[in-house]
Amino acid sequence: MVYLDYAAATPLDPEVLQAMMPFLQDQYGNPSSIHQKGREARAAVEEARLTVADFFGCTPKEVIFTSGGTEANNWAVFGLAETLKGRGNHIITTAIEHDSVLHPMEQLVDRGFEVTFLKPDKDGIISAQQVAEAVTDKTIFASIIYANNEIGTIQDIPKIAQILHEKKIPLHTDACQAVNEIPTKMADVRADLMTINSGKIYGPKGAGALLIKENINITPLLFGGGQEFRMRAGTENVAALVGFAAAIKKIHPQPLKTIRLRDDFIKQLLKIEGVSLNGHPKMRLPNNVNVCVEGVNNESLLVRLDMDGIAASAGSACSSGSIDPSHVLLALGQTKKQAQTSIRFSLGKDTTKEQIDKTVEKFTQIVYDLRGQSEPHKQE
Repeated sequence: MVYLDYAAATPLDPEVLQAMMPFLQDQYGNPSSIHQKGREARAAVEEARLTVADFFGCTPKEVIFTSGGTEANNWAVFGLAETLKGRGNHIITTAIEHDSVLHPMEQLVDRGFEVTFLKPDKDGIISAQQVAEAVTDKTIFASIIYANNEIGTIQDIPKIAQILHEKKIPLHTDACQAVNEIPTKMADVRADLMTINSGKIYGPKGAGALLIKENINITPLLFGGGQEFRMRAGTENVAALVGFAAAIKKIHPQPLKTIRLRDDFIKQLLKIEGVSLNGHPKMRLPNNVNVCVEGVNNESLLVRLDMDGIAASAGSACSSGSIDPSHVLLALGQTKKQAQTSIRFSLGKDTTKEQIDKTVEKFTQIVYDLRGQSEPHKQE
């Protein structure tokens, strides 16, 4: 199979699995226990925390492990709202966030908060000026995605953070798609809280973290035990956290190689009649290709691609099975009909030029077949 859905899930790296195996079998202690097996588990968790902290350039105490990106995003939104509600009730976010930010924001609206959902331009960009103009004297925090999971557009988070910090407003960013592809050192990104996810970087699913600067106060989402500096109750998933850290150690971004493959892929796809690019042509993740295919329903296209051994997506994997058009593409100004013709390909470390060429060939055949047209003769 040609797998081009790395934005939804990455395969577990064999070396990551090897690092996890002892904690799935013999080293099964609870990290909160004081006996030897408990101490071994605790040491493994803290070593994993140190690895993550070193990679992102923060202190170990600023790394709070979670069950993944969704929990971390929910916690950032609900936790900040609860902590800061005494200062105001206004929050800034965007209309193109992941559902794990959007839906909590909608819940806060029901609870009496005022939320501004900033609209992007046609390429998916949210300008720093938009953010500045949205701030009121009741604004308590902002949550703005670093790199969009559907269209790959990258926001200027450092500039947005600077504007918000001048007004003493904290910023959370969802960086789940960014970690393996673009710089994510906390000092460079400049966000106060950042969500990361193991399952997007060739680590195990079910592990992630919310990075929280030490000067930021946030109310816990889960209560019960004293784990994670009393910030996140629940027995740690030791094997998953060991795997998470092992995946972090193996991150060696190859942006130029991936960008060349991506740009070649886009160039070939845009030669097909009625195919247009979604997202910014340059300010996008190196591995993201998202296009609209005029006259073709994306569900039919995905089924046919799958039958030919090519895995792709219609957008966010968390919305699979939904017949609703992408909220991201609607926010870009597309009609429902246009949004239902979109398809996302996302490249990974094992993607090759041969796989891209095969995909373009099959894709082209399927598109014209679904349109009931004959494929134009190739130009020599």
